[in-house]
Amino acid sequence: VAFASLFFILVSITTFCLETHEAFNIDVNVTETLVVGNTTTILLTHKVETEPILTYIEGVCVLWFTLEFLVRIICCPDKLLFIKNLLNIIDFVAILPFYLEVGLSGLSSKAARDVLGFLRVVRFVRILRIFKLTRHFVGLRVLGHTLRASTNEFLLLIIFLALGVLIFATMIYYAERIGAKTSDPRGSDHTHFKNIPIGFWWAVVTMTTLGYGDMYPKTWSGMVVGALCALAGVLTIAMPVPVIVNNFGMYYSLAMAKQKLPKKKKKHIPRPAPLDSPTYCKSEENSPRNSTQSDTCPLAVEEGAAERKRSGETP
Repeated sequence: VAFASLFFILVSITTFCLETHEAFNIDVNVTETLVVGNTTTILLTHKVETEPILTYIEGVCVLWFTLEFLVRIICCPDKLLFIKNLLNIIDFVAILPFYLEVGLSGLSSKAARDVLGFLRVVRFVRILRIFKLTRHFVGLRVLGHTLRASTNEFLLLIIFLALGVLIFATMIYYAERIGAKTSDPRGSDHTHFKNIPIGFWWAVVTMTTLGYGDMYPKTWSGMVVGALCALAGVLTIAMPVPVIVNNFGMYYSLAMAKQKLPKKKKKHIPRPAPLDSPTYCKSEENSPRNSTQSDTCPLAVEEGAAERKRSGETP
């Protein structure tokens, strides 16, 4: 079942990606008849449709996901817990738009077309099926536990990054205006940094060491600020990352050790003998209790139970 689910997930994601390729999109001419009063107008519009074969493949995948979802929700003992599970919500959200799109495709009203267009836009929720792989791969589960356990470190990283972005965006804005020409009262003709909010993008790109090059300082003072921003970004990212890496190593070692443990065998617990059975009151050869309790078997049972209760044992 795990391999079948993995196969359909990969096929569905591949189909989703191929639907955006030009080779699988067909230009279709659609004629619409518009009646206004006594005037009838025929409108010719162009529409792009996906190759039918991809739709059929996606339909087969959705049928499998629907069957899997229904079997799991029928067989689960706690329906409320099943509904609250994030992965199950993702399954439902990824399945529902396909049925709505199929149901509305035959309608010609404007409202149906608007809803159909919205559903085609939200097709991206199908990519969320990739999270279903966490049920079958230990590594993805370890990654999820690591992200959950490293929430404080991620918040710390975001706070450090936000402070750096605010500081360096402000510094680069004013540094680029040093030495501006008198003919430029705003001091922004020679620079990309027209205002501080635009500098936020440059600061994020620089601090995360991406450096797209779409914005860069042109003055010596701006270059100094840019160098400081890059150094601060390296230090900011380097501080919380080791803690996250340690969390991942801990959870990965735990998962690997758990996989190597031998599977526990179910212990056979014999049923108690009935009261009228000849073996009910036997001596110590068949009873784990002391031999002094074998003569008065019913009382011995009660005394043994009392002793186990006092000592914390379970019967």
